[in-house]
Amino acid sequence: QVQLVESGGGLVQAGGSLKLSCAASGSIFGINTMGWYRQAPGKERELVATMTTGGRKNYADSVKDRFTISRDNVKRTVYLQMNSLKPEDTAVYYCSVSWPVPSLHRYWGQGTQVTVSS
Repeated sequence: QVQLVESGGGLVQAGGSLKLSCAASGSIFGINTMGWYRQAPGKERELVATMTTGGRKNYADSVKDRFTISRDNVKRTVYLQMNSLKPEDTAVYYCSVSWPVPSLHRYWGQGTQVTVSS
């Protein structure tokens, strides 16, 4: 059983910063991708940023140069530093861990609300 526990969401004014954390536990394949997705009301869930065990990062265009993903492989924790927040960043942010072998495995956290006021 895999568990992902997120923390760090909240309410912030536009231009402010927040840092999200997600700690993973359970049977997780050693080579994996951890990351963040978000879902705003009435919209589909979308990728924000991901990072592989080896350090490869991927960002959505909308957050490049504002958000930074990092991870601690020993602690099995992924972080998302969010700077210069905009009202359109308001969403529930979900942590994810996945690996492709022997078949695709993907697990989700419960989500944490991020609200950016204008």
